Amino acid sequence: MTVQAAPAPVALPENVAALIDKVIEDNPMHRNFVTRALANVTAPELAHLDDYINFCKQKGLTVAYLAECYLTIVGDTLREQIYFQKHKKYRYSTFAEVGDSVYFNEEYMSFYMYGLAITSYLWPNHLDLFRFFRETLPTGKAGKYLEIGPGHGYFFMTAMEQSTFDTFTGGDISETSIAMTRALIEHFGAGKKPFDLVCMDFLKTDLPENGFDAVVMGEVLEHVEQPDLFLKQIARLANKNAHIFVTTCINAPAVDHIYLFKTPDELVKLFDDCGLKIKSQLIRPYEGKTEAESLAQLLPINVAYVLEKK
Repeated sequence: MTVQAAPAPVALPENVAALIDKVIEDNPMHRNFVTRALANVTAPELAHLDDYINFCKQKGLTVAYLAECYLTIVGDTLREQIYFQKHKKYRYSTFAEVGDSVYFNEEYMSFYMYGLAITSYLWPNHLDLFRFFRETLPTGKAGKYLEIGPGHGYFFMTAMEQSTFDTFTGGDISETSIAMTRALIEHFGAGKKPFDLVCMDFLKTDLPENGFDAVVMGEVLEHVEQPDLFLKQIARLANKNAHIFVTTCINAPAVDHIYLFKTPDELVKLFDDCGLKIKSQLIRPYEGKTEAESLAQLLPINVAYVLEKK
């Protein structure tokens, strides 16, 4: 029997290689994780990450700063996981406890968003969510696209580049997030269609009922006190045939996660109660564990759903 050799590793683009070298220099214990993670990233994805780092550099940011942003996310998340394993609850449970220190703190929010963008490639579960978003995004659908919480802007820009919606609206409670998303779109020239980015409170902003053909909400539900209100608002704003995409996480502590989902079944019931049903889903347990093991050991699980109105 002939044994086939393992595929040759993909060479890292210059900016990515520099970032990885700096991350490992600053945190040598992260080497094994990053090495394994990079084996799962395709050459086109590495090229996208390289372009993102170049965008950051043209804004005057250094590779050292980006490495610090990424490792801040790593360190903060590890600290919150230790707290969660000990207390079986998130450290905070109200928006008031995290709003000023995260969303309205320009310095930390910038750290958070740049670091989070990098995790979209270097954390396997985050990369899988991004892939699922791209794979399920309608490519022949017209109408109005709405994204709540665009964060670093990569999902929003991807929708503008890959879909055929006519107009794009993004709303975020953070001015920093809105500015970062706008800068990303302008740098990459994605804004060839009408788009609007607004700092808003999703529950208090006057948006048209049944007015959107796509509603996307990535990594928001765990950041709010009443996720049911957000889902009911989505159901109200989406038209009958709208594409609805939602991601969140289970047993996944972070510095600004305040609503704890304990099982995927909780989300299934919540969607149903809010007038939504699941068309397709992606459930990614903790790296190296099954879903059952992750639930039993209270380890983070990432989930993504394509939904429709009931």
